[in-house]
Amino acid sequence: MFTGLVEEMGEVISVARGEKSLKIKIKCKKVLEGAKIGDSIATNGTCLTAVELGKDYFTADCMFETVKRTNLKRLKSGSKVNLEKSLTLATPLGGHLVTGDVDCEGRIMSIKQEGIAKIYEISVEPRLMKYVVEKGRITLDGASLTIVDFTNESLSVSLIPHTQEMITLGYKKIGDYINVETDLIGKYVERLLHFGNKEEKKGKGIDEKFLLENGFF
Repeated sequence: MFTGLVEEMGEVISVARGEKSLKIKIKCKKVLEGAKIGDSIATNGTCLTAVELGKDYFTADCMFETVKRTNLKRLKSGSKVNLEKSLTLATPLGGHLVTGDVDCEGRIMSIKQEGIAKIYEISVEPRLMKYVVEKGRITLDGASLTIVDFTNESLSVSLIPHTQEMITLGYKKIGDYINVETDLIGKYVERLLHFGNKEEKKGKGIDEKFLLENGFF
């Protein structure tokens, strides 16, 4: 579990591409403090397991599910990535609850200057827009951000100059891809509300009682 507060931007040293897999080596500093092999490190919002640790780098394997769903497949040597260590019970929860399980790739549709801030409009798969609410939280490349506006197929966030410097989104251009993780709580609420209904409908046949209840007699 993570908070969406990016600790540092790392730099990709190398990307080894296998059959439906990746091995990524990332240069970094802060997230290595106290780290050990097997620890989880969010990389552009994707929860990865450190399989090798060095003085100034870690290496992680990416399976096919990760490759197909995230923008990690687009990384190359020199790419910048947002990094965050997994939280502990002693970690201040300054952002929101982030799992590191990316829902989809979004794409930057527009970037507009608004006073000191920049407004980024991100396209998102329509199936996920039900989890998007104004002033709610969204995770973009692992950064916890506030939704300032949305349509049926996109959402917008606003970055002040400091945030633009500290996360990858501030360096991206129109057309670039970004990892999107929607709100965890919304997903569980939806599942709890509809689970019973789905099960009842699945086992319900058309009989006399059903017809009576629905006004056919």
